[in-house]
Amino acid sequence: MIELDATFAALADPVRRAILARLARGEATVGELAEPFAISQPAISRHLRVLEAASLIRRERQGQHRRCRLDARGLARATEWLEFYRRFWSDSFDRLDRHLKRKKGASHA
Repeated sequence: MIELDATFAALADPVRRAILARLARGEATVGELAEPFAISQPAISRHLRVLEAASLIRRERQGQHRRCRLDARGLARATEWLEFYRRFWSDSFDRLDRHLKRKKGASHA
């Protein structure tokens, strides 16, 4: 559950979500990821560490640059958790719908 907490905490920040959206288009260097933001390079590095700890990105050194790319593991855990609750609520609403239809049918009899 701690891993799931880290994933949702990482996704809670709009800068980190923007970084993930950029990486969805392809890998990028730390400098490329920092370009659109009016924040310092150390702040971007902190965001990247949070994303990496949540298994949402991977960073690799290539020469003098660090390249980043998406890592599906963190999102897979979040997707599994959300899917469980989607099924739970869907099944619950289906049961409620059947119950209400039976009650309506019984009241017309």
